[in-house]
Amino acid sequence: MTDDRRLLRELVDAHGQTFAEEAGIPLKDTPQPLYRLLVLAHLLSARIRGSIAVDSARELYQAGLRDPRRMADAGWQERVDALGRGGYRRYDERTATQLGDAAELLTDRWGGDLRRLREEADGDVAELRRLLREFPGIGPAGADIFLREVQRVWPEVAPYLDDKALSGARRLGLPEDPERLAGLAEGIEPAALAAALVRASLDKEVAEDSLRRAA
Repeated sequence: MTDDRRLLRELVDAHGQTFAEEAGIPLKDTPQPLYRLLVLAHLLSARIRGSIAVDSARELYQAGLRDPRRMADAGWQERVDALGRGGYRRYDERTATQLGDAAELLTDRWGGDLRRLREEADGDVAELRRLLREFPGIGPAGADIFLREVQRVWPEVAPYLDDKALSGARRLGLPEDPERLAGLAEGIEPAALAAALVRASLDKEVAEDSLRRAA
């Protein structure tokens, strides 16, 4: 095992929890977990602490807003209140509107099932990313977050290492070429790899801890 491979293994072993796992989403290729992941990606894409986005995703779930129909049918204030309980106050009003609009789009166009969006993309990851960006509130960052996480259950997406993940590789002194990184990470689950690299990008201590472990 080369030094870079050892470093990647240490990084993922210690910091490879996906953001879906952190939010309590048992990710499967079924409508409700996929929808919960879309909501989480929406919340994480704002300029707000990741822990607040995760807490807010949990609050929406606990309020019963677990699928696009329930999200769309909920009152705007109900969505605002759930976001507020999670600490998502800076963007709560705009985000509450976007969540309602996105839920309606998903219901009307894809029958509330993101697997139909996947079918429309027909294995083309760039097209999948484009379709995700049609949801209000899902920009480039939100689409990347969703794809980093969903590669666990949509294998055609893997390995998905976006600019945020590659910035983590740069901080660790690892190659920034996705193909080289994927080669070094042979045997490591791609979603866990992407999550760990993003955590290294967001938190200098994660990178320093992994470098110590691999030394």
